[in-house]
Amino acid sequence: MPPRALLFAVFFIYFSISTGIRAQDESNDAQTAEPLDADNCNGVFLTYTFITRTKEYPHVKNASAQSYAFKSTATLLNTMTEDLRAWKMFIGFQHDEILVSALGAVITDGTDYPARVGNGASLSGFPQSDLLNAIDTAGDLTQIQVKVDLTGTQFGVKPPGIPMPKTIKLENDGFKCPSPSHQGSQMYVCCVKDPKLKTNKTDTTRFLPRQKGDLLISYDVIQANGNNYLAQVTIENNNTIGRLDNWNLTWEWKRGEFIYSLRGAYTLKKDVSDCVFGEAGNYYQSLDFSQVMNCEKKPIITDLPPERAKDNTIGNIPDCCKNGTLLPSIMDPSQSKAVFQVQVYKIPPDLNRTALYPPQNFKINGFLNPNYVCGPPIRVRPSEFPDPSGLMSESIALATWQVVCKITRPKRRNSRCCVSFSAYYNDSVVPCNTCACGCSKAAGCDPDAPPLLLPSEALLIPFQNRTAKAKAWAEIKHRHVPNPLPCGDYCGVSINWHILSNYRNGWTARITLFNWGGYTFKNWFAAIRMDKAYHGYEKVYSFNGTKLDEFKNTLFLQGLEGANYLMPAQDGKDPAVDPRVPGKQQSVVSFTKQKTPGIDVPLGDGFPTRLYFNGEECALPDDIPLGCGYGHGVSLLHIVLVAVVVLVSIKDDWC
Repeated sequence: MPPRALLFAVFFIYFSISTGIRAQDESNDAQTAEPLDADNCNGVFLTYTFITRTKEYPHVKNASAQSYAFKSTATLLNTMTEDLRAWKMFIGFQHDEILVSALGAVITDGTDYPARVGNGASLSGFPQSDLLNAIDTAGDLTQIQVKVDLTGTQFGVKPPGIPMPKTIKLENDGFKCPSPSHQGSQMYVCCVKDPKLKTNKTDTTRFLPRQKGDLLISYDVIQANGNNYLAQVTIENNNTIGRLDNWNLTWEWKRGEFIYSLRGAYTLKKDVSDCVFGEAGNYYQSLDFSQVMNCEKKPIITDLPPERAKDNTIGNIPDCCKNGTLLPSIMDPSQSKAVFQVQVYKIPPDLNRTALYPPQNFKINGFLNPNYVCGPPIRVRPSEFPDPSGLMSESIALATWQVVCKITRPKRRNSRCCVSFSAYYNDSVVPCNTCACGCSKAAGCDPDAPPLLLPSEALLIPFQNRTAKAKAWAEIKHRHVPNPLPCGDYCGVSINWHILSNYRNGWTARITLFNWGGYTFKNWFAAIRMDKAYHGYEKVYSFNGTKLDEFKNTLFLQGLEGANYLMPAQDGKDPAVDPRVPGKQQSVVSFTKQKTPGIDVPLGDGFPTRLYFNGEECALPDDIPLGCGYGHGVSLLHIVLVAVVVLVSIKDDWC
């Protein structure tokens, strides 16, 4: 070979090798690229990067009302020597954002898309819920880091302004996050473990400890095959005043799964169209989908009635088939748990028996019960069950996820029951608040006006039939009648708390429950918080009464055996003329003053500060009846003002 050709060949080989090495290094650098500030982080490094936005229709002149479609990313990088289980990240959105999708995560409280997140949003990982540590994974970014692609709409920040959130932080217990740093269209923060936090070192497994909550749902995989698995779902009422009647449970399949069969429960719809015309139908071409229970992405599952408990096809599951009733354990421990089994079929690529993913976005509700908000499924230590053979051994689930649901207080005008106040020293009843349970837009009444005071007999009449009595009572008492009149309360259940007597050593109250709907409440209960009078409680005469030590100053009342039904409303004797008659339960409650020195019953100490019916918190009036008058509160200033008015006005205006 000529020297020139040889030199060219050597140069070509050297160039090719060096270029290949550089390309490989650049590829590795791109694969392992991470923010420089992460080098100094020994915790979890979070970033939020704003990418782009586009002006949306309609185009408006008001800049604050103009909407923009935006895209951004959030990342979490585990830089610790230990794993981060079930990560949760908070993004403090502040521009009336509406989140349309979050690839790589779900909204923690299960809110459906599009979700209004203008006050911030908590995100949880799915399908990658855990971030492993770099040491055990040889720095594999796919296992120690997760990227979430966010798409949504935001308002009011004109280009070139950058619509960034207020803050980002890790929400896992035991971590502290400083204020994030900003750099152009990116913000980042290093969240570290709180050194003062005491950790439980008894559980050395790779699973998170089980959490506490008002309602606990366990999703246990007890059998697994290649393309399907059997899961057992357990719902436990863990709150003393929590309850569910006719519960409906729903979740969202994220990976194309469908319910082949159920035992111990059933779906409200037997719909297989999503399978037949979807990916499942393409894969399971020989499957008879007429035998499939449900193919909805968000199935609604409900309990079986008791008469199907021994059914060999759909029943025979312990703790099933109670017609959707979950009572507090203080009432009946055997009625505080529900169990059912679900056979789940999967689609590619999840066709090996270890590819197990729970559904997401759990929601559960009942009829006139508390509002439960459920978190994401968290992988916990597998559950143990008695061996079905009857031997003294335990069967262990293949995998277990726990969903924790917590009771939330109803928003104003979003209750489903309400309370009225009255007293022996004032002949006017303070009724339920206007629109306590919502209002009809076409009602033709004033939803913002305070309710009119009522005579006591008006409590036996539905709110929509009280107009004549309310106007007549206002005329008798020389009170102004607004036009339009205030709206009613629109509540299906109302409760009256009446101060019955007040003497030197004690006092009494009467509680009356009214059912204005067509539903019979079996095994009803009421929980009453008495901040000033709790320790003076003596007894309730026509109900069973218990002090709840685990609940602050709360009394628990329920119907006696055989008289524990709150019956529905019925038509009057002449339905064309007479109003409907409510179902009613009533009892007297007695209190002593020996254990509550200084209690002032007429001043407000004798009225509940919270009241619950079947676990649902009822709306309380804004005012209380005062001696010889009607008070807008119980402060000393209000009492003085009332006294002044009494001195300068006609007595009938107040009594």
